[in-house]
Amino acid sequence: MDPIEEKTSKTVDIYRDTWVRFLGYANEVGEAFRALVPVSFVWGSYAVATAYVTADAVDKGKKAAVAHGDNPGKTTRVAVAVVDTFVWQALASVIIPGFTINRVCAASLYLLGRTTKWPLPVRKWTTTAIGLSTIPFIITPIDRSVDYLLDSSLRKVYNEEEKHK
Repeated sequence: MDPIEEKTSKTVDIYRDTWVRFLGYANEVGEAFRALVPVSFVWGSYAVATAYVTADAVDKGKKAAVAHGDNPGKTTRVAVAVVDTFVWQALASVIIPGFTINRVCAASLYLLGRTTKWPLPVRKWTTTAIGLSTIPFIITPIDRSVDYLLDSSLRKVYNEEEKHK
C-alpha cells in the first residue's frame, strides 16, 4: 500500500482516537469527587463533558457535509449525523455514566457510614476512590446499551426516512 493512501485510510478522529476523548469522562470524575469538592466543581465537570459532546456532534456534522458535497438530501444527512452523535454522546458520555457514578458514590458513602466507624473524611475519600475505580467498568456496558437503544429507536426512524427518498 502506498504510504500516502495509508495515511488517508487511517484518518484520526480527535474526539474518539486522542486524549480529547477523556474530556467526555469529566462529569464521571466530577461525580466521584462530589463528596469532597464544592458542587460548582461537579457542575463544571458537566460543562466540560457537554462541550465535548457538542464539539463531537458539530465535527461529525461538518464531516457529513463534506462527504455529501452538493448531493440532494445533504441537509438531512448532516442533521442526522449531528443528532445521532449528540444523542449517543449525551446518553453514553454524560447522562447515564454521571447518574451511575453518582448513585455508586451515594450508596458507598451511605454503606460506609452504616458499616464502619471510619471518620467522615476517610469515608469521603474512600467513596471517591470507589467512584473513580468504577468508571472503567461501566464504559463498555453503557456504550453497548446506548447502541442497542438507538438502534432500536431513533436509528430506525433515520433508516425509514432514507427508504422513502
